[in-house]
Amino acid sequence: MSHKIISREQLSENVFAIDVTAELIASAAKPGQFIILAINSEYSERIPLTIAGCDTEKGTIRLIWQRLGKTTAELADLKVGETIENIAGPLGKPTHLENFGLVVCVGGGIGNAPLLPIATALKKQGNKIISILGARNKELLILEKEFAAISDELIVTTDDGSYGRKALVTEPLKEICQRKQKPDKVFVIGPTIMMKFCCEVTRQFAVPTDVSLNTIMVDGTGMCGGCRVEIDGKPKFVCVDGPEFDGHKVNFDLMLKRLNAYKNNEQKALEQYKNHKCKIGLDKKKSPDSNGGEII
Repeated sequence: MSHKIISREQLSENVFAIDVTAELIASAAKPGQFIILAINSEYSERIPLTIAGCDTEKGTIRLIWQRLGKTTAELADLKVGETIENIAGPLGKPTHLENFGLVVCVGGGIGNAPLLPIATALKKQGNKIISILGARNKELLILEKEFAAISDELIVTTDDGSYGRKALVTEPLKEICQRKQKPDKVFVIGPTIMMKFCCEVTRQFAVPTDVSLNTIMVDGTGMCGGCRVEIDGKPKFVCVDGPEFDGHKVNFDLMLKRLNAYKNNEQKALEQYKNHKCKIGLDKKKSPDSNGGEII
């Protein structure tokens, strides 16, 4: 069954969003879960993407991704009306939701996308939501309006000070933890190094902190072993045991080393896709066949 792209939006230079038909997934998906897609069933790589939203009435799911490698670039080139051949899901364990009390949701860059449905669901559970959104600059900030709509307090930071407060997300997070009413729970999704330092902050104040390690997933089924991480000294697979874990138990240093192992191949595949031109037959010399004609 192919899945039709209903809407498409470019959120920043390399971040894209689509709403695509997937009725069964939309009816079953919960915050924190993801899908695996293959653009073309015969040739395409399978990649996991977090479900950023669902519309059960329209039977669509929202996918938001960053153009990093060949497949995410190919996905970004699709237009409204075109189709994705295969989408499987929902996969992974959903976010544990309850009325914790005061919850801080910290998002960095593309991490805002998987964080939004979690924050929205937490708000519906009766939690007071403080959202901290960080980006390198104003142009890279996404989903600010959506977070503003469900947050009791919204703090925006940029590394260069081009918008909001010039700071890293760890600074307002520490300040909130130092308030008279410290958070009952923190959720952090973003670059691995950001999640690491956010967890170091919350550890000081004994605030329970969940992180999503979806960025390390490769195959998404538990078969490739590429998403193996160390949690509380034990090996876990993000795609089947997560993607969310207790951030205070994650070996972030080991995860960073594993992430770096894929970067060169990812960049090389993207460059090949950008520079690809069909050269079938152009690099082969013609030679006469036995009947006097030409063969290639």
